Amino acid sequence: MIIWVASFPRSGNTFLRIILKQLYGVHTSTVYDVDGVAARLGPELIGFEERPSSIEEMRASEKPHFVKTHRQRVGEEDRAICLVRDGRDSITSWAHLTGAPDVEAELRAIINRRDEVGTGSWGRNVLSWLRPPAPHRVMLRYEELIREPRRTVEKVLATLAPTLRPLPDARIPTFAELHRVDGGFFRRGHTGTHSDELPEELQQLFWSRPDNVTAMELLGYSRDA
Repeated sequence: MIIWVASFPRSGNTFLRIILKQLYGVHTSTVYDVDGVAARLGPELIGFEERPSSIEEMRASEKPHFVKTHRQRVGEEDRAICLVRDGRDSITSWAHLTGAPDVEAELRAIINRRDEVGTGSWGRNVLSWLRPPAPHRVMLRYEELIREPRRTVEKVLATLAPTLRPLPDARIPTFAELHRVDGGFFRRGHTGTHSDELPEELQQLFWSRPDNVTAMELLGYSRDA
């Protein structure tokens, strides 16, 4: 079976993959042909492995296969860990990670994405995974993941992969340790980063998208948060 490690970019996907590796010894592949994150940070830290077979073959297998994706939902019956983060923080972090010379222009482009396939806009992406709700797609909030990583992930896997057990000597790296590995990738590591990095005009543009409004309300993130 496939268990998607699914999120819009910069919502905690990489940290979750590290936790899966350190806590369970689980390796993850990716839906993409190239795993740029593993190439940048190192496959051992991420727990990267090449896809052992096709998506269809992994889906039919009895063994759980964890596969990273930033795409909108595919596979109605597939299990998934659905990582979510305040959309304003996600888009702000993604714009900085791109290395674009004009971060505000990059933010505007990210907000204005209209793609119906692939990553798409933040709101469209999140809603594709969370609606309609299903017990085999479990939501995991970024703020919970960084606050209590072990307890939070153990709770999720007890639902989606109950046969897995944590390793007895497991240790999850701290954000400070990860920041030392790559401070550009592990940049700030907390919530509310949009408050001093996302200009008011672009916040208004973000809220002008109906899909963003619907997703933010569904997740309980307010305009004043």
